[in-house]
Amino acid sequence: MSKTKDQIQEEALNAIGNLQRASAGVSVGVGKTLIGLKHMNKNYSDNARFLVVAPKLAIHDEWKAQCILHKLTHLINHIEFSTYLSLDKQDLDYDVIYLDECHSLKYTHEPWLNQYKGMILGLTGSPPKFSTSEKGKMVGKFCPVIYKYLMDTAIEDKILNDYRIIVHRLPLDTTKNIPMHKKGATWFTSERAGYDYWTGRLDNASSSKEVQFMRIMRMKSLQNLKSKDRLAKKLFEETTDKVILFADTKEQADNLCLNSYHSTNPGSEKNLEDFKAGRIMKLSCVLQLSEGVNIPNLKVGIIMHSYGNETKSTQRIGRLVRLNPKDTSLIHILCYENTVDEQWVKQALEGYDKTKITWK
Repeated sequence: MSKTKDQIQEEALNAIGNLQRASAGVSVGVGKTLIGLKHMNKNYSDNARFLVVAPKLAIHDEWKAQCILHKLTHLINHIEFSTYLSLDKQDLDYDVIYLDECHSLKYTHEPWLNQYKGMILGLTGSPPKFSTSEKGKMVGKFCPVIYKYLMDTAIEDKILNDYRIIVHRLPLDTTKNIPMHKKGATWFTSERAGYDYWTGRLDNASSSKEVQFMRIMRMKSLQNLKSKDRLAKKLFEETTDKVILFADTKEQADNLCLNSYHSTNPGSEKNLEDFKAGRIMKLSCVLQLSEGVNIPNLKVGIIMHSYGNETKSTQRIGRLVRLNPKDTSLIHILCYENTVDEQWVKQALEGYDKTKITWK
């Protein structure tokens, strides 16, 4: 029998109970913030102090909006907010700390969290996949996941709409049409040759620092190629439904769509509001829109790059599963075949229903 959002929220709260360290891994669209607020209300007193930690300021605004929506405004004056970047600047005198998007924890947060003796509740739609990773170890130590209700279950329960993912595999071009410049000399290389060059440098790296640098350079070289731009533009222009494009760079976002959302575009907030309201039907963005923003009637997404990161992929795909449960969203993911890019996409999609994924 299908569950309702209220039932899921109560299940999560019952599982959390009075545990001093716990997390709820709850799908987007189910009420993750409301679980936190209901938990906060159970621990409320006139002198209570709560700290909400989130990656971005936009998520703080969502907590305040949910307080108002659910008639929990008495909590607002008892909540202080911090980003993860500023966590070590906070004092330790809080009754409960709420780690929103707790998969954002890093080793750098450990000294401060070791000093804090109060209650911690983590909330995430993307529980760490590997317990031995940095985020896996940090969540396991400070807020272990004791309740899970993730995306595919929410789709089965008709809380979220269904999805289809098409992975577009593009061959690297072997035509030598990319100009290279060094010390006054100019020559031409190809997409394939450029990728093979950085892969060779990576294979021959002699230190962990050099390995990290070469991986970054190879990733940047893939991001600068134009084959994906051409396909993304074609998909973008052919789509008549509301569509969002997750670009790699601000320049790419501006080039591929008239209306973009990123930190250096002064029209970003208006573009986002117009997009949410349906006054414009196409928007490009970069990473800022991955977390904390819900967009009504969003039916199509184009993801230029997955970085092998299931968290980023889940957050982006999560923007597209809040339609009427009878609808189905379409997600296009672009990758270069026979490269590390293809491996990244496979890693990022490991947790998704394979019957809903088509590789082209």
